[in-house]
Amino acid sequence: MSVANTLSVLGFRLGWSTLRRLPEPIAYGLFDRIADVAVRRDGAGIRRLRSNYRRARPELDAGELDALVRAGMRSYMRYYCEAFRLPSLPPGRIDDAVRVVDDAEPRTFTEAGETLIAFVGHLGNFDLAAAWAAGNLAPVTTVAERLKPEEVFQEFLAFRTSIRMDIIPLTGGGDPFGSLLRTARAGGRVIALASDRDLTRHGVEVDLLGHRARMAKGPAVLSLMTGAPLYCAAIHYEKAPKGEGLGGYRTVVRFSPRLHPRVEGTTAEKAQDLVQQCADHLSVTIREHTSSWHMLQRIFVDDLDPDRDAAVRRQEADGIREGFTERTGGAS
Repeated sequence: MSVANTLSVLGFRLGWSTLRRLPEPIAYGLFDRIADVAVRRDGAGIRRLRSNYRRARPELDAGELDALVRAGMRSYMRYYCEAFRLPSLPPGRIDDAVRVVDDAEPRTFTEAGETLIAFVGHLGNFDLAAAWAAGNLAPVTTVAERLKPEEVFQEFLAFRTSIRMDIIPLTGGGDPFGSLLRTARAGGRVIALASDRDLTRHGVEVDLLGHRARMAKGPAVLSLMTGAPLYCAAIHYEKAPKGEGLGGYRTVVRFSPRLHPRVEGTTAEKAQDLVQQCADHLSVTIREHTSSWHMLQRIFVDDLDPDRDAAVRRQEADGIREGFTERTGGAS
């Protein structure tokens, strides 16, 4: 194993073994500082986050966008801090840290022993929401990217198993969609899939925030093939009432109405429509709670097109220069 990979493994193990023992203010304060350092370094992930936020909130000036990026990275690091501390939290504390909206109808399906499929995005704290679902709806199954090095993936696997999540690896573990089909047909589960980014190159194009984006169609196809009800669950952070939440924040999960195809036609055409409905539901949360959208990767079609990527990078550079000029008055 390389030195970098060894440090990654040790870092994650240190996080799970040490951070959960720290007092809450110290733990969250540490991750705020990590976020601020990352923003100052302005690496590729930060630049991509800024680009995605610029598309979501085009009305912001350079200074406002910089503040949003800083808030977004603090939100992203809050997720990791909570992930490290989550296995040690009692169920009652998890329930206090999650507020769920419009879950009455989804509950009717899980209480009847049926499988529920949830399309989720890279928003808020997916793991905390899943831990709540596992304790209040049904055990959760999801698909996860196989992280590198393998030891880090195994650490995440053990963590998510500890909160009653079954993980199907995206690669290196057989056919993930076949496993999802069997799980859906068996009943009694919540299948939650982060699908606002296409990892397979077999996704569909939809409108997101007024731009074309590629999203995974797995949840929609799974629902169409099995009849399992499909919902979009938009997740975000909010300030918690005093004495509640984790680190001063609470995770909000808002379910859409049950999604049905609005078109007639092939499975592919119906899936396209269902994914568009999910994108519409997520768009509302992304616009209203942009800092909870932890999208540090390419998602928009213009960014995925190599012929246009150079132009996007120039636009990003122009935005950075404009922000620098505004903050410094043009000094160099």
